[in-house]
Amino acid sequence: MALPVAPLAGIALRYGAVAVATYAATRTIPKLRRNQDTEDVLDTVEEGIELRRDAEQINGTGRFRRVVRLGRNGPGVEIDATALTRIRFKRV
Repeated sequence: MALPVAPLAGIALRYGAVAVATYAATRTIPKLRRNQDTEDVLDTVEEGIELRRDAEQINGTGRFRRVVRLGRNGPGVEIDATALTRIRFKRV
């Protein structure tokens, strides 16, 4: 029985286009120096989402930290996403 090549070629072309677009996007992003003070503040954020309210502003922090492994003892990747947000309300 022959293997239909046309559907596989379409899928390969789509994934290839996504890979080339991702590679091009990562090459156009400029490399900047790392600000150690900012890195230290991001490391102090607790896991989960927190909101704090003041008279003039609302502050929010969030952190998502997980380890994803391929298989039980396979190679893994640690995902650590941290966000800081400040929203100010000011009467004008």
